[in-house]
Amino acid sequence: MDSMQHRGGAAPTVPREAGNRGLALGMLCFVYVLNFLDRQLVSILAKPIQDSLQISDSQLGRITGFYFALFYCFIAIPVGWLADRTNRVKVLSIACGLWSAATAACGMAANYGQLVVARMAVGVGEAGGVPPSYAIISDTYPREQRGTAMGIFNLGPPLGSALGVAFGASLAAAYDWRIPFYVVGAIGVLTAIIVYLVIPEPERGRFDPVPAPTATAAPAQSFGSAIRAFFGNRVLAVAALASGAANFITYGLSNFATLFLMREKGMTLEDVAIWYALAVGFGMGAGIFVAGRLIDRFAVKNKAAYASIPALSLLLALPFFLGFAAADRWETALALLFVPLFLNSFFLPATVTFVQGEVDPGARVISGALLLLVMNLIGLGLGPTFVGMASDYFRADHGEHALRMAYYALAPMYLVAALLFVWLARLIRKSETGPADTSILGRQ
Repeated sequence: MDSMQHRGGAAPTVPREAGNRGLALGMLCFVYVLNFLDRQLVSILAKPIQDSLQISDSQLGRITGFYFALFYCFIAIPVGWLADRTNRVKVLSIACGLWSAATAACGMAANYGQLVVARMAVGVGEAGGVPPSYAIISDTYPREQRGTAMGIFNLGPPLGSALGVAFGASLAAAYDWRIPFYVVGAIGVLTAIIVYLVIPEPERGRFDPVPAPTATAAPAQSFGSAIRAFFGNRVLAVAALASGAANFITYGLSNFATLFLMREKGMTLEDVAIWYALAVGFGMGAGIFVAGRLIDRFAVKNKAAYASIPALSLLLALPFFLGFAAADRWETALALLFVPLFLNSFFLPATVTFVQGEVDPGARVISGALLLLVMNLIGLGLGPTFVGMASDYFRADHGEHALRMAYYALAPMYLVAALLFVWLARLIRKSETGPADTSILGRQ
C-alpha cells in the first residue's frame, strides 16, 4: 500500500510543498533585501550626498531617521490592519512598487527639502513591506521551523546593506550618487510585479492549534481594540520596547558607519564598496542566521530564550563597539566592527518569532506592524537622529573626531537594551507559570 502511494500522485506533494515554501521565502527575502537597500542608500552614500546638497550631520540623521520613521511606523499600523482582512501578497506587491518608485525619486532631488519628501514617500511604501511578510511566513511554515525561516527572511537587512554598499558605492564612485537610486528603483518595480504573480496567499492559521473556522474567519477585533490589546499585554509591550532599544543601537551605528569610516578612518568609496560590504554581508548575515538557529534549538524547551539570547549578545558586543570607535586605522576599526555586526541583530529573529508565535493568526500582520512601530520609532526614528545631533554638538571641541564622541555617547544603550531583555525574560517565565493573559494573544 505504501509503495503504491509513493508511485501515485499523493506523495510528491510533500517535496513540492517544501519547494513552494522555499520559493515564497526566497522571494520574500529578496523583497526585504530591496526594502533595506532602498532604506540604506542615503546612509551608504552620505558623503557624496552631503558634498552635493550641503547638509549637516544633524540633517542627515533626521532624513535617515526621524523623517523616514515618522511615516514608516505610523502608516504600518493601518496597512497591517488592512492586510489582516485582505490579501497580504497584494498589499506587499503594491507597497514594493510604491517604495521603489519613491527611491528613484530620491535620485532626482535637487535640494534637502526635495530629498526629505522623497524619503517620506519611501517610508510610506515600506510600511507595507515587512509586516505582511512576517504573517505570510508564519502561515507558510510550522511553528518548529519558524525561527529558522524568520532568520533566513531577516537576512534581508544584512544582504540589503552589503549589496547597497557594494553596488551603490561602486556606481557612485564610477558615475554619480544619483545613479544607484534610479537602478534600484527600477529593479524594485519589476520585483513588485513578480511578487504578485509568484507568491500564493497562504491559509491563515494553517499550522496553529486552533479550530479551522477561527483561523480562517475575519478577526472580530476592531482597529482600535487590536491596538489596545497589543499594548495592554505586558509581555508584548516590553518585547517591543526592548527591541526598540536594540534597534536604537543598530540604526545609530549603521546610518553613520560609512561616513565615520570615510571621514575619520580614511576609507575611500572604493574601499567601502569592497571591505565594508563584506563585513556587513558576512557579519550581520551570519549573526541573524545563527540567532534563528539558536532560537529554534533553545526556545522550544525554554521560552525565555527569546529574550535571554539577545540580552547576552548585546553585552558581548559592547566592548568591541567601543574598540571600533577608538581605533585609529580603518582596517582595525572594521575588524572590531565585525563582532557587533554579528551580535547586534540577534534580537530581531528572536523577538519577531516570539510575537508571531504568540498572537492569533488573524492578528499577525497588525501585531507585526505594532512591533515595528515601537522598534522603528525608537530605533530608526531616534537612533540616527541622536547620533547626528551628538556629532554636531561635539564638533566644536573635538573637530574631526565628533562622530567618534557621538558613538561613545551611544554605547550606554547597549546596557539599557540588555536590561530590558532581561526584564522580558523574567516576564516570559512568569507568564508560563501564572494565569493566562487575556489580550490579543488569546493564549500563553
